[in-house]
Amino acid sequence: MTAATSASAGTQATSASDRVTLDRRVPPLGGFNLTYLSIELKRKLRNRRTLVFTVAFPIVMFIIIGLPLRDVPLTDKPLDQGGLSVAAYIMVSMAMYGAMMSATQTGAAVGVERAQGWSRQLRLTPINPLVNVVIKMIAGMLLGLFAVVATFAAGAISGIQLDPWQWISTGLVAWLLAAAVFTALGLMVGYLVPGENAAQITSLAIVLLAFLGGLFYPVSSMPDFMQTIASFTPVYGISQIARAPLTGETVDLLWVVNAFVWLAIFVGGTAWAFRRDTKRV
Repeated sequence: MTAATSASAGTQATSASDRVTLDRRVPPLGGFNLTYLSIELKRKLRNRRTLVFTVAFPIVMFIIIGLPLRDVPLTDKPLDQGGLSVAAYIMVSMAMYGAMMSATQTGAAVGVERAQGWSRQLRLTPINPLVNVVIKMIAGMLLGLFAVVATFAAGAISGIQLDPWQWISTGLVAWLLAAAVFTALGLMVGYLVPGENAAQITSLAIVLLAFLGGLFYPVSSMPDFMQTIASFTPVYGISQIARAPLTGETVDLLWVVNAFVWLAIFVGGTAWAFRRDTKRV
């Protein structure tokens, strides 16, 4: 091979290498875009099991449990004098449960993708791995918003009457805080547990935490030792804050601390599990 031929071949190899490098440049925002988000959201909406547990189940439970208590006052203030019914309390609880389920199931889907090798495929692309996590969090929160709105709509149709600020404040807390905390929980489990086991574990955890944390009934009605246990669960702070506009209680600082401490724990656990997983990929 002549020197000119070698130089030409080297130039072509360099050009090909430059093209590969150029093609693998990280896109704007690490690859985050609305198309990617819409695809992820459509995947969730096509999953009938997810829709049943995040949207249909809270509505059905509200109709079965809450609706018969529509005429029972929540506080000492009678309904005909502007008091609220127990049904409103249950409506907010069920909306929060739907947001929690959608959030954890979305996060736990990471476990299935890891088992299928999808996370390895993503590492071959120029997309920032964190973008995949952020996309899943947003999709989970949007699905959780759908669950909250659907449950509140069922309550409004059935005759639940709240002040505008009560609808907004309870809805935002039931959605934003619950979705943030439990999406982080789902992601942490998804990065630690492979396959569909992640979804099964998170579903069981949500049911147990909901009962222990007093989501379905007032914590004050529990025995003293159960009240102590409830105050340390991740459901407790969020549910107490969400229902405070209904009960008229002042938001306790300990409720806020509970919610944000658990959020920090789950986010920290997710970050650690994510770094461990991407090292192996």
